[in-house]
Amino acid sequence: MKYVFLCFLVVSSVVGQTHPVVLHAARLLDVESGQTIAPGEILIEGDRIAAAGSSVNHPAGAETIDLGDMTLLPGLIDAHVHLFLHPGAEDLQTVEESVPQRTIVAVLAAKADLMAGFTAERDMGTEGAGSADTAVRNAIDKGLIPGPRLRISGNAVDILGGHEDANKYNPEQHVLSNATYANSADDLVRVIRQQFKEGADFIKIYETGRDSTAGGHFSTPYQYTEAELTVAVKEAARVGKVVAVHATGEPGTLYAARAGVVSIDHGNQLSEETMRIMKEKRIFVVPTFTITDYFAEHSAGGAAGNAGIRMHVEEFKKQVAAGVPVAMGSDVGPFPHGTQAREFTLMVKNGLSPLGAIQAGTVNAAELLGWKGKLGALKPGYFADIVAVPGDPLQDIDVLEKVKFVMKGGVVYRKD
Repeated sequence: MKYVFLCFLVVSSVVGQTHPVVLHAARLLDVESGQTIAPGEILIEGDRIAAAGSSVNHPAGAETIDLGDMTLLPGLIDAHVHLFLHPGAEDLQTVEESVPQRTIVAVLAAKADLMAGFTAERDMGTEGAGSADTAVRNAIDKGLIPGPRLRISGNAVDILGGHEDANKYNPEQHVLSNATYANSADDLVRVIRQQFKEGADFIKIYETGRDSTAGGHFSTPYQYTEAELTVAVKEAARVGKVVAVHATGEPGTLYAARAGVVSIDHGNQLSEETMRIMKEKRIFVVPTFTITDYFAEHSAGGAAGNAGIRMHVEEFKKQVAAGVPVAMGSDVGPFPHGTQAREFTLMVKNGLSPLGAIQAGTVNAAELLGWKGKLGALKPGYFADIVAVPGDPLQDIDVLEKVKFVMKGGVVYRKD
């Protein structure tokens, strides 16, 4: 009997509203125009926004939720997360913790991210947990557990001895890679087909690494040739899907841009030609400042980390000036889930305007994840994924770390 009651609580908590809801707050941010509307109201019918503006129709029987001195925004979107990772030795947790245990970690992480205002995310590899993210995504979609809308990649793809391989262990123990091996164009096609069979929404490939700096010079070996990446992109496109890459520098970033990937994640150093192609093809850079900031603060090699951050910041300013589209991605997992809104603060610190940072984590990220016209703005017909923060984020971007209200698909998950 207790079990039945608990199940009812879980299911009933994610059932959509059966009556119209009006959200009222002091402000509403139109993220596309940058206009702040005061006051702000949103009419929600079912799981969609029916109207938004300074005043909306209040249908008979509508519930009004007055959020007071807050700003209404679209739900936040993190385009680079690792639900299956948590703080601690990454290589050890992927070896010591079973896939069922790591899946429980992922479920808890998904809830933490949602409660922090992230209503959609892109999971960039389970790091050795195979296609377990398929189950997490499907459970969220079915309303069995709370979490963001997810785009998932399954296990990421890497070469033998590559960035995610178990390179530091006794080779006689045959410790497995945190990614799936593909050592040729034919391997890439086979692995990509297997990933899609197991439920992946897109493919994540490690294109560079590991990185090194000598005499102030940054370098990172490429893992796949331009021709090999082009094969991967074409194979994904055959079934209407895309490839994203972990890539920090040249020539791997140029190979990826020429091949037509959808995003270059990290993007610490991009050549002028790479930036030109990215602007032309609308390939997003996802800078992931929070992860490097976290490691610089918490690791023994903090000085070296700070030097790397300074280089990345200068390069990012060049990318913004060159018109490279930016999407927000934090690389959360190695640092605590639910804290990644700091990425907005760091993007502003490192060269974006507050509006540019908010756009990176709403309308731009929605486009990157294939939800353009459905998520990322407060417009009629869009999913009712909405957050509220105290104050005005255009004046104080830090308030995005203080989300007080979360709605996803017309369901209220948090109201402080």
